[in-house]
Amino acid sequence: MTQKRRYKMGRRAQAQEETRQRIVEATMALHEEVGLRATSICAIAERAGVQRLTVYRHFPDDAAVFSACTGEWSRRNPAPGPELWQGIDDPAKRVSAALAAYYRYYAGTHRMWSVAHREGHEVAVVRQVLVEYDQSLAALARSLAPGRRGSKAYKRSVATIHHALSFPAWELMQRQGLDDGEKVALVAGWLVGATG
Repeated sequence: MTQKRRYKMGRRAQAQEETRQRIVEATMALHEEVGLRATSICAIAERAGVQRLTVYRHFPDDAAVFSACTGEWSRRNPAPGPELWQGIDDPAKRVSAALAAYYRYYAGTHRMWSVAHREGHEVAVVRQVLVEYDQSLAALARSLAPGRRGSKAYKRSVATIHHALSFPAWELMQRQGLDDGEKVALVAGWLVGATG
């Protein structure tokens, strides 16, 4: 194979990847702006500046384009990591640090989370992401909850923290006009009641 032919193939692959990326970007933008149900292949193609057939060439069906969109969005917007609270010895302060991190995260990503929770149950790919995300929140709640594992107080703490870490809980407190500090303080009060 000549150097020139290799160069052309490399340029073609790069152009295809750029087109694919434009399609994914268009899908993410439309999901945030109009929602999952209203995002059609025609709208994606128009936003990406390509033909419908080009979208189908890269993504054979809606599930494939939704999966690519979900994966890219998650890669760009990772949930807070335990390094933000693991080094904190005091259990109450550790929970507060985790909550504060998640509340900052939701503040920056709320448009997509709102769409996902409103319409995601209708889209298998998104529904699966929501289930997996909730499972990760449940595991985090178990790791953060104070008390002896298996005790009633521990179980109540896990349930309280799990709920408080969820986007719907954040969204409800946000709609009620609470700032992040007030949200964290409210949950701290719930935990006192849960362990008492």
